[in-house]
Amino acid sequence: MEFHPSFSTIIAISFSVILLAFLLHILIKKRATMWKNNLKPPQAKGALPIIGHLHLLGGPKLPHHVLGDMAERDGPIFTIKLGVHEALVVTNASIAKACFTTNDKVFASRPKAEATKLMGYNYALFAFTPYGDYWRQMRKMVKYEILSPRQVEMFGPVRGSELKTSLRDLYDGWVKNKISQNSETVKVEMSQWFGNLVVNIMGRIITGKRFRDDEGVRFQNVVKMFFELMGAFVVSDFIPYLKWLDVGGYRKAMKKTAIDLDNIFEGWLKEHKKECKSDEGSIINTLISVLQCASEDEFPGFDHDTIIKSTCQQLLIAGLDTTSGTLTWALALLLKNPQTLKIAQDEIDEHVGRERPVDESDMKKLVYLNAVIKETLRLYPAAPLLVPHESMENCIVGGYQIPKGTRLLVNLYKMHRDPNIWEDPLEFRPERFLVIDKHIDFRGNHYELLPFGSGRRICPGINFSVQAVSLILASLIQQFVLKNSSDEPIDMSESSGLTIWKTTPLEVLLAPRLSSNMY
Repeated sequence: MEFHPSFSTIIAISFSVILLAFLLHILIKKRATMWKNNLKPPQAKGALPIIGHLHLLGGPKLPHHVLGDMAERDGPIFTIKLGVHEALVVTNASIAKACFTTNDKVFASRPKAEATKLMGYNYALFAFTPYGDYWRQMRKMVKYEILSPRQVEMFGPVRGSELKTSLRDLYDGWVKNKISQNSETVKVEMSQWFGNLVVNIMGRIITGKRFRDDEGVRFQNVVKMFFELMGAFVVSDFIPYLKWLDVGGYRKAMKKTAIDLDNIFEGWLKEHKKECKSDEGSIINTLISVLQCASEDEFPGFDHDTIIKSTCQQLLIAGLDTTSGTLTWALALLLKNPQTLKIAQDEIDEHVGRERPVDESDMKKLVYLNAVIKETLRLYPAAPLLVPHESMENCIVGGYQIPKGTRLLVNLYKMHRDPNIWEDPLEFRPERFLVIDKHIDFRGNHYELLPFGSGRRICPGINFSVQAVSLILASLIQQFVLKNSSDEPIDMSESSGLTIWKTTPLEVLLAPRLSSNMY
């Protein structure tokens, strides 16, 4: 049966097409007018010739604090000069939304830097590689083959096994100390304990085995150096003709760190190939299997061994850094707020009890604990400036023209403490996520809270990190009484780098709060 549109239908369709064309013309004309009128964002004061604002960001005050102070004076969107480069600084949720929605593809690339070149297998690390075919293939592989919800769930027994071993070590240390010192508590440096636990979880997930002896501690030290160097303002990145000087010795340190990291991953790969290992479910085995079936054109620019090593490096350092760092900040905040700690423990006692250990299946019931984690990520996001983005073409943000090649710095630290969004923004109040801000999540869709980023370059390891943090924190709270080891307030100062670590050790007095058979 043929369809014969009526005259009125034809008129309506014609009118719609004309209206759409008119609106498109207006939009194009408006964008052209904005460019013609040269509507550039305000530039922060304090720039010097040649170096721009580098002298301000390389001082004793951490960059996210410096940029936060600038925002107080210059507003929620402004630019800074980093030598020959210009960077757009954003500290407003609605402007960040425009960057990660309307202009998401525009800002989907990463700026090239000596750190990612020298320590990242010449830009093979998928979190730092520029936008292109290689990144798209890596994202696809990581998202669907390695960190899919099903794969993350399959890692559950490894998380549970390593956590049980580490908690038993805490208990044994308490028993030993009680016998030798006749003390009801034992002092433990928890940031190191978190690091050891997470590095062994990651080691087993990636290779099927734990780190040997003090290998894990050495690796943690290398990772800390990696992130410190990743966050360093290397003069040659911004003033290329000074590259030969290696001001500050950063390039030399980067080369050494790259060798230290590669020795670990090269050893794993050689051992795996030599022994023809088939660690079922291990990431290195998955990578080898996927790449065996891939053509050279699918991952342009890198050989398969480099892809395997760089992916293992990316997953291990990211998993260690974000997970152990978040756990350290969360426990420090709970110790500073004993009543909040008690509420979290009471919730676990109510929903889980004291006759069995917390399990991953319990996490959905622990609403207050989840609020504690959200509040920790709000106050201490792992990467306070996110990983920098770079625009691949001209665009409009917040009504301003942003030229191609502009770097994007989203100051989460300042944005997450915006008094226009958060009530008492500097206070640690998990309750805010139970009532007023209950709807806000951290998975990239609520732009006032973006600890893992948003858009195309959002961190693919959200599920893994959150599950690990939730289980470890809940288990520690359930099984031990935890107190500050000193009468002095807990030092909450932050270290420098791409990510923020607690500068000083987190020493805690702990004692078991469950019956001995639970350990």
